[in-house]
Amino acid sequence: MRVIRDIESDIRRFRSRMVVVTGAILVLFALLCVRLFYLQVVRYEEFNAQAENNRTAIVPIVPNRGVIMDRNGIVLATNYSAYTLEITASKVVLPIEEVIEQLAGVIDIQARDKRRFKKQMGESKSFESVPIRNRLSDEEVARFAAQRYRFPGVDIRARLFRNYPYGQLASHVIGYIGRINPAEKGKIEESDDAGNYRGTDYIGKLGVEQSYETQLHGTTGVQEMETSAGGRAVRRLSSSQAIPGNSVVLSIDIKLQKLVEDLFGNRRGALVALDPKTGEVLAFVSKPTFDPNLFVDGIDSENWQALNESIDKPLLNRALRGTYPPGSTYKPFMALAALQSGKRAEKTIISDPGFFMFGNHRFRDDKEGGHGAVDMYKSIVESCDTYYYTLARDMGVDLIYEQMQPLGFGQITGIDILGESRGVLPSTEWKRTTYKKPEQQRWYAGETISLGIGQGYNSFTMLQIATAMGTVANNGLKMKPHLVREVLDVETKASTPVAKEPVAQLPLTPENLDVIKKAMIGVNLEGTSATSFVGAPYVSAGKTGTAQVYTVKQNEKYNASSVDERMRDHALFVAFAPADEPKVALAMVVENSGFGAQNAAPIARRVFDFVIMGQYPSLEDIEAVQKGQATRPLGKPRAVADVPWPPKPKELTPEEAADGAASPVKPASATAPIKSASAAHSVVAQKPAASAPR
Repeated sequence: MRVIRDIESDIRRFRSRMVVVTGAILVLFALLCVRLFYLQVVRYEEFNAQAENNRTAIVPIVPNRGVIMDRNGIVLATNYSAYTLEITASKVVLPIEEVIEQLAGVIDIQARDKRRFKKQMGESKSFESVPIRNRLSDEEVARFAAQRYRFPGVDIRARLFRNYPYGQLASHVIGYIGRINPAEKGKIEESDDAGNYRGTDYIGKLGVEQSYETQLHGTTGVQEMETSAGGRAVRRLSSSQAIPGNSVVLSIDIKLQKLVEDLFGNRRGALVALDPKTGEVLAFVSKPTFDPNLFVDGIDSENWQALNESIDKPLLNRALRGTYPPGSTYKPFMALAALQSGKRAEKTIISDPGFFMFGNHRFRDDKEGGHGAVDMYKSIVESCDTYYYTLARDMGVDLIYEQMQPLGFGQITGIDILGESRGVLPSTEWKRTTYKKPEQQRWYAGETISLGIGQGYNSFTMLQIATAMGTVANNGLKMKPHLVREVLDVETKASTPVAKEPVAQLPLTPENLDVIKKAMIGVNLEGTSATSFVGAPYVSAGKTGTAQVYTVKQNEKYNASSVDERMRDHALFVAFAPADEPKVALAMVVENSGFGAQNAAPIARRVFDFVIMGQYPSLEDIEAVQKGQATRPLGKPRAVADVPWPPKPKELTPEEAADGAASPVKPASATAPIKSASAAHSVVAQKPAASAPR
């Protein structure tokens, strides 16, 4: 009986355990069903999308970058397609260095290619494809394709490359594109336009390429591709085409730009010529120039060093960022300020003995014995320093500032490329905020005197001076300068003109403007620049200037031959023409070349002949102007329409060819060393100049 009871007890325990186990199984099964319902019903859409994404890949289609043209439709920046050899670090099996060495046995890879690759690798993520060689030939593509199986992670891709067909011509205006660096990539990712830059490796870095990046870039397209488990594309599911960037049309006339660059020759300097009625910039010259094609693939260290360490500073946009003392070109503006403020009347006469004494300091006029009795007309035509020493004393620094600031001196013009310098229009407030030591913050009366002749603390860009000259020529209507004339929509072909934006109508009285214009006409008819305008069939207005780079001591006389070339005077010229109905106003500087009448005014004459007469100087004349040996035009001018385009490459002499072979970059100017970067284009002397030759 006891055995039977034990068996029954075991059976009951077994049954209870079975019930518990069965219950647990049912609960777990119920939970599984709930989970399956949640995954397959509640979260169906989400997981279906994830599964679809694992099967598909979104590939960006980079748009063709828009072209840049001059005002006559000549293409200055365009694109071409070429093959590149690229390495994706995360996909290679062997060390990168070993892969490159093996590749070098198949494709020619130079040391500069390796250095550029190393630099770009440091700026990229491991899963990004980085070029090791650009612009492969068809033969090289075929040779690598046959060896492709040996190099996992290495591929050939077709990419678009930017091309600047005229090399150094107008390089500071056009700018260049370059590979996106980490800082730029971070800004793009944080911007609203991040999606449009997927797959984009290059953006505008300088000039119009940078400032009109949004217009030139275009709209990125996408391809949805079905992929295998290994990630290889199987078929295209859908796509939206990329929209190319718009075309940007400059106001620059590239033939005029080339003429001016040629006329400068190997001399350094800047010129800005604009239409005073519209603000359109016709020529925007900075010499020396550089070749923007060097930057497209990522500039190598040798070329970068040659450009960055050159004493001529070819990367400096002198027209936009170079600041210079205006010298005697400031005198017409000072005379206008005197008339407007009532500090001097047109017929007021001062006596010039050849110097001006202020305290114990003798401020010399450039003419020994002086100019005698001088009124306002004579002060401009003969460029009398003493007249403006006394005028500056009578006006004072703050009144000068008050009158000059509306004209744009020491102000940002707002031109449509980035990087503009403000320059210096001095005032007592400016000095207080600029200097730290109390003794430096005080404005001394003697510092005012040299401001009248465009020396001392005065320091302006050629863009500012040209804008001021255009405002005077345009009877006080100040226009905003711009380099882009219109933007052409690549799809609709519609043109969006850049607005001819007036900044202000300055309260300059017609009577006062007439006085200044009459005197500036006199400069070109009977004054310091008359020889350059002999025979001109139009009437023009101008003013020469010669600005000191350093201060000559009181008991010392300036002698150019005894001064280091980089410390010699700058030659300047401001002008507009025709005088009665101006089509062009300009300001220019030829660094360290001496008298403005001999080295600057002749270039301006050729600019006016080009714009007004449609004339292009003879080769003989261009060569003479380059050497500072011509004032009035030589030889028979050509019609602008008859000048062939594109221009023929310059034929190098054997010496130039040998020099170019030895150096990766030969800047457009090669002259003696400079003591500092600012010496060639900024105020060096901070004390009143003893004299200022014209």
